[in-house]
Amino acid sequence: ELGLLVKVVPHTHAVGTHDRCKTTVEPMVKQQWFVRMEEMAKPAIEALKSGNLKFVPERFDKTYLHWLESIRDWCISRQLWWGHRIPAYYCDECGEIVVSKERPEKCPKCGCTHLTQDEDTLDTWFSSALWPFSTLGWPNETEDLKYFYPTDVLVTGYDIIFFWVIRMVFSGIEHTGKLPFHTVLMHGLVRDSEGRKMSKSLGNGIDPLEVIDKYGADALRMTLITGNAPGNDMRFYWERVEASRNFANKVWNASRFMMMNIEKAPDSQAELSDLTMADKWILSKANTLARDVTDNLDKYELGIALQKVYDFIWEEFCDWYIEMVKPRLWNEEDTTKAAAIWTLKTVLINSLKLLHPYMPFLTEEIFCNLQDEEESIMVSAWPEYKEEWNFAEEEHAVETIKEAVRGIRNVRTSMNVPPSKKAKVYVVSENSEILDIFEHSRVFFAMLGYASEIVLKKDKEGIGEDAVSAVIHQAVIYMPFAELVDIEKEKERLKKEEERLSRELSRVKGMLSNEKFVSKAPAAKLEEEKAKLEKYTQMMDQVKERIAQLGE
Repeated sequence: ELGLLVKVVPHTHAVGTHDRCKTTVEPMVKQQWFVRMEEMAKPAIEALKSGNLKFVPERFDKTYLHWLESIRDWCISRQLWWGHRIPAYYCDECGEIVVSKERPEKCPKCGCTHLTQDEDTLDTWFSSALWPFSTLGWPNETEDLKYFYPTDVLVTGYDIIFFWVIRMVFSGIEHTGKLPFHTVLMHGLVRDSEGRKMSKSLGNGIDPLEVIDKYGADALRMTLITGNAPGNDMRFYWERVEASRNFANKVWNASRFMMMNIEKAPDSQAELSDLTMADKWILSKANTLARDVTDNLDKYELGIALQKVYDFIWEEFCDWYIEMVKPRLWNEEDTTKAAAIWTLKTVLINSLKLLHPYMPFLTEEIFCNLQDEEESIMVSAWPEYKEEWNFAEEEHAVETIKEAVRGIRNVRTSMNVPPSKKAKVYVVSENSEILDIFEHSRVFFAMLGYASEIVLKKDKEGIGEDAVSAVIHQAVIYMPFAELVDIEKEKERLKKEEERLSRELSRVKGMLSNEKFVSKAPAAKLEEEKAKLEKYTQMMDQVKERIAQLGE
């Protein structure tokens, strides 16, 4: 109207908006409460540098120190409708500010009895920082405070090191004179399958109750630890939860097998001298597992510990040992049933205990039905390594059998021979100790290797030229499959094995002929490579001999 507007020019700039309702956020100058941090930060810094406080993994030391060494005064007042009210009171008459635990009756300056409490609340993290000791009755010297404070380990995410961890540390020292914990174990964030942080705005959150309803709490719990290293993020895949559920089923079925057969020797007690080679092998493996899992848990390597338990239960116990003992349990005349049942029960119970931190519901249910000696797996004795359960010789023997079985299965698979088709199996070796291993394992080796008969020989005499073979360390396994096998395919398979061994021999010889490697490598590594050279050379000779026998 007055003609004072010269022109209107559009100007693009960033406007702050609320992340949920999208309303424009406008700054408003307001009086706030602060905590002076310079002096409070010093003991928190010293706690880490002196070694009294440590982070797992150690790389988060830098994050902790970065925040503390460049810390500013902490604004602790918030304009929210919930939280701890700030204990500050304003005189309605003269404006005097009084900070007090109890509401003052009158103004200390002018005597006015009308005082109004500050409407602001304390920062959420200020309240959270008091949690380690305030929950135990502090400032009173309660029994709970004496017993539980300070605690040992804090487990938290790396995204709140500054917000929570640091504030708990300096608050604990300030109010109690003690660190609230000595170790901080960092875990990563659970992200979606595309690696994005789960959020409401993206709509990519996963409801844990939905996962539990579909696959069970144990499967979800196990998934969140599988393949996880301290401080690292992980991606959530439904397929991984399903795999964890399948593992739970595997454990359940192994336990059912044990329960179904336990009546064959209900009061099974066995001396170590009563155990067979297979029994001693699995017991020795379980013994080593207890030590390895404990060592990894002590180092907070939860993912590695779980992987070791998983591999042992699925492969060694279920896929190998249970299959090995089936002929003994099914044979009414077998005198080693009690030893087999005792071993099954002992190894299964120890495996359940090692698995319990990861799958508590499943393991508790099985444990309470499997034995009566201990009331609950939660308070049972943790498995410990026993020197008398270390059977290195039996471990070597069974690993030899497993290598032979794998060789037989690989050959049969490559020739599409069905498992129902059994055949005579020849084990040829000049080493009498190797033959002894197979002699003492005839029953389960025959079953695992789909053999109608096992023949042990020191030479190849009497074995048909059409027999196919599987080469293992210090022995060759032959099977007369002429009517089932395409001889040309067998030649092709042996040629591929020859090429593989050639590459391995070339690599090993190259390393051992390298003066720098030989002079700098640890003695153990050097011996390992020499042993490989001997092994591959022997296997190559056997493969070449077999190729020559079949003809070019």
